[in-house]
Amino acid sequence: MKWMTLCLILLISLAARSQRSHIDTASMLQISGVIIAEDNLEPLPYTTVWNKSIRKGVISDYYGFFTLVSFPGDTLIFNFYGYASSSYIIPDTLADNRYSIVHLMQADTLNMPEVVVHPWPSRDEFARYFVEMRPYEDAMRRAQRELSGESLAFVAAKMSNDASLAYGYAQNQRLTKLYTNGQLPANNLFNPYSWAKLVQDWKAGKLGRQ
Repeated sequence: MKWMTLCLILLISLAARSQRSHIDTASMLQISGVIIAEDNLEPLPYTTVWNKSIRKGVISDYYGFFTLVSFPGDTLIFNFYGYASSSYIIPDTLADNRYSIVHLMQADTLNMPEVVVHPWPSRDEFARYFVEMRPYEDAMRRAQRELSGESLAFVAAKMSNDASLAYGYAQNQRLTKLYTNGQLPANNLFNPYSWAKLVQDWKAGKLGRQ
């Protein structure tokens, strides 16, 4: 059994040596290139470039650049997540041992319809909501209801003064102080015009109606 294993290992090594001896190093090519997206011409970093013929590959850098040793007629397979796999056959009529390419890859995306996830734990909950739902309660109607005059007035009544109202109040106080500078502030209790208007309104019955 040991002799058979040793003979098998020897045959495998001899086959590998014979295979390497048949490789024509004179026909080797250095293939370099840049991998970019077809839609926006942006480089695709870390793209897998696999030589299908000699079963060796490399990974492009951050800028989509790659380089590898190949032979004329080899097939290169390009793979990048989110893009369709593509191939490139190295021409066998090259006169130079260096060859540069720009490989375009097409986005492989599917536009699927919108999926709405509903938070119903059971079929009964879903059935009850389906029966009680309002089919015309869309986002536009909710926005119109929330932005109506009644809703805005209700929210404004609960809110304190904002920055603009506080600024206006401070400005009125400052202007009043400048207007009464060097004298007592105006007081309507000692204003005869205000008292006369109050008496006229009282005689006319306006105070009672209010």
